[in-house]
Amino acid sequence: MKRIEAIIRKTKFEELKDALLHSDIDWFEYHDVHGIGQSRQERIYRGVQYSTDVIERVAITIVCRDVIMQPTVDVILKVAHTGQVGDGRIFVSDVIDTWSIRTGENGDTVLRDKK
Repeated sequence: MKRIEAIIRKTKFEELKDALLHSDIDWFEYHDVHGIGQSRQERIYRGVQYSTDVIERVAITIVCRDVIMQPTVDVILKVAHTGQVGDGRIFVSDVIDTWSIRTGENGDTVLRDKK
């Protein structure tokens, strides 16, 4: 099993959510995050100067079977891409085991991937 964590632009979240739900993913979690990147600029908006040090993004976490990891990463790469600095990052790590709290089952059978 794999855990996919993607940090993307807020403006791409709705499009990515729809694309993931139309792919082989049945469930994912997301939350708003703030990060600090290497690029720092001062910007002026309506006469007010502000810093771009703190970047607002959405973090998405998906746990899936190994077989759908690459297609899921491909969906994220395709949908979240703008070609601009700050498109985000994807992190993939191994998941050792999982349990269903309701049934007590464990292993990748508790995941409801369509594959």
